Amino acid sequence: MDAGVRTRRNAYAALALDRAVARRDDDRWLHDAERDPGAGHLILDPAGCVLATADGSAPCWLPAAALDATPAPATFLGIAAGRPYFAHTLDHAAAQALASAHGAQAQGLRDAGMRFDAFSAGLFAYARALSHWQAVTRHCSACGAPLTLRAAGHRAECGNPACARPYFPRTDPAVIVSVEHADACLLGRKPDWPAGRFSTLAGFVEAGESLEDAVRREIAEEAGVEVIACDYHSSQPWPFPASLMLGFSARAADRRITLGDGELAEARWFTANQISTGLADGSLVLSPPLSVAYRLIEDWLQRSAGLALDALVARAPR
Repeated sequence: MDAGVRTRRNAYAALALDRAVARRDDDRWLHDAERDPGAGHLILDPAGCVLATADGSAPCWLPAAALDATPAPATFLGIAAGRPYFAHTLDHAAAQALASAHGAQAQGLRDAGMRFDAFSAGLFAYARALSHWQAVTRHCSACGAPLTLRAAGHRAECGNPACARPYFPRTDPAVIVSVEHADACLLGRKPDWPAGRFSTLAGFVEAGESLEDAVRREIAEEAGVEVIACDYHSSQPWPFPASLMLGFSARAADRRITLGDGELAEARWFTANQISTGLADGSLVLSPPLSVAYRLIEDWLQRSAGLALDALVARAPR
């Protein structure tokens, strides 16, 4: 399985969308596309929730006419199967009014990642990332003047003609790593997690750092484990609020663990049998399938012991 296939198995990462970058500055086309009866309009509130159907299984797609009374500008997302898609971030009152009028409910991205189809979940993640950036990027960092959104919501520009500095959406890369040594995999527990909950280790990439160097540094800082080799696994958009998770598998020099500066309360090596037994008796809880961490552990279990994580989790006590 190549990295592209692995990535598409991650939540929010199977978005088959033409982002139609060339259309972002075509005001006439955008005007017509926004009012196209077949256009898809995602409605977000300031908390980053989307209006979903009453049962929460899909976005509540509204016609353009339903948005005529709302002042929020549309953010163009792209085109799929000839259908243009837009996102609108409304204030709480306007979002609640639309929800009441259309029998919708507000739903967060984590729930949507588990319940929406892959396309809708990915589109929501994309819209939420842009909405967050638009909300927090309001003034020029050079001169303090207000910013104006351009390119259908994908660029901001300083309103001071003497400055006119452009701004673009920010994404913070983070590495997340399954580390193995012989027949065991390294997992850690954060201080605020309940006893028994473990996941793969992760951390943000620093300035001037390669991804591989970030893997080695993060594992050493958090668990004192020396990584001697690593390979790219897959990626996952993670707009909580603006990250890109870059999954790696790695090999350690040995199993010595020395916890670092408090990011982890505990780190342990788990064999495949210990993971299987822990899931079965409820003493171990892993990251949900929403996270790339789940896919990293899933791949390691399959490679090392021929075990299917989905089956193990399905048999675990609720």
